[in-house]
Amino acid sequence: METVLLTFIGAGIFLCFLRIVKGPTAADRAVALDVLSTITTALLVLLGYIFKSYIYLDVSLVYAILAFTGAVAIARFLEKGF
Repeated sequence: METVLLTFIGAGIFLCFLRIVKGPTAADRAVALDVLSTITTALLVLLGYIFKSYIYLDVSLVYAILAFTGAVAIARFLEKGF
């Protein structure tokens, strides 16, 4: 079961990297980066389940908060048009 989930997460990471590299606009790249951070958070939660360690859950919560803050900062930067 875990290998199937890790395969799906790996495919999602690959597709996000592909969109970051080939994205036609900066907004597409920003959305792909936000999705990549969400997938990384899911990966950390899955690793916490696999290894039966709660530290991964704490790290995933902090990472999600920082990723959200970064996504808001990027969105405000793109909105101003610098």
